[in-house]
Amino acid sequence: MSAPAGNADRPLLEIEDLVVEFTGDEGAVRAVDGAGYTVAPGETLGVVGESGSGKSVTAMSALGLIRPPGRVVSGRVVFDGADLRAMAPRELRRLRGGRIAMIFQDPMTALNPVLSVGAQIREALRLHRPGMSRSQARERAAELLTLVGVPGAERRLKQYPHEFSGGMRQRAMIAMAIANDPDLLIADEPTTALDVTVQAQVLDLLRLTRRETGAATVLITHDLGVVAELADRVVVMYAGRVVEHGPVEAIFDSPRHPYTRGLLDSLPSLDGDAGELTPIPGAPPVPGEIGRGCAFAPRCPMARDRCRAERPEPVQSGPGRASACHFHSEMAPPGGEKGGDR
Repeated sequence: MSAPAGNADRPLLEIEDLVVEFTGDEGAVRAVDGAGYTVAPGETLGVVGESGSGKSVTAMSALGLIRPPGRVVSGRVVFDGADLRAMAPRELRRLRGGRIAMIFQDPMTALNPVLSVGAQIREALRLHRPGMSRSQARERAAELLTLVGVPGAERRLKQYPHEFSGGMRQRAMIAMAIANDPDLLIADEPTTALDVTVQAQVLDLLRLTRRETGAATVLITHDLGVVAELADRVVVMYAGRVVEHGPVEAIFDSPRHPYTRGLLDSLPSLDGDAGELTPIPGAPPVPGEIGRGCAFAPRCPMARDRCRAERPEPVQSGPGRASACHFHSEMAPPGGEKGGDR
């Protein structure tokens, strides 16, 4: 299921019908099953879902970062008109860290522990800008750390990742990601494992990054609050598939898939209503054990015989949005579409 871009321009990134499998003792397990979405230049797309829904694997596969026992079985990945799956490894490496950058979930494991933070930023700069001198790279690295709010940048450049706090490591990762003015930034759970105060600072930093670079952003998260604050559109994934997508306000005001509704109903209210939270019953399916029908059917309050027998295909459920639910129309408000494009 591919979500259309937010404007009429050619999408910067197109992922279509992506299938990714991991091979184990029990055979091949499908982690991503026909997923896809598009990202327009300059927009922020939120990708949400529970752990194991395929959010990160989809992005990593698109960039050629999946290694055995994982493999991309089929699908298209097009960046600015170029087919990434057909691209030679050397060309793809040139794109990664250059026009496409990624902020990984855990900076402590993504950063090299035996190189100083400054050395790693300088390496990212000089790898994609061969004409840049050492002194220019050192000066630019200090500018980047200052830009992302690291105090005493000149001194910090000489320090190693373990000497940075969790929030500071994430800032260093963002500095590396924007070092070469990317066109596309993929942020994979950028606020995970950070305390609430630091999370807010990182979100402010992502806003600053978008203003400074104008980059399109794919924001992968399980936190719908983050999506509400930062994203223009949202893609909801479940069991390796996109089950709903559309403008953020429309999806939050009037979800057209029971899974999206369940995610929203499990959030605490900020309007003073102290009602009980409504969790989604059960657990996500184990990859490889999904039946022929809708993967959400065992947990869905609307499930019927058709849901268990026939997998729903995506259909338009409103302006600029789609839902993979047989009965999405029953979730529409009586007055028609609410919300809309931001």
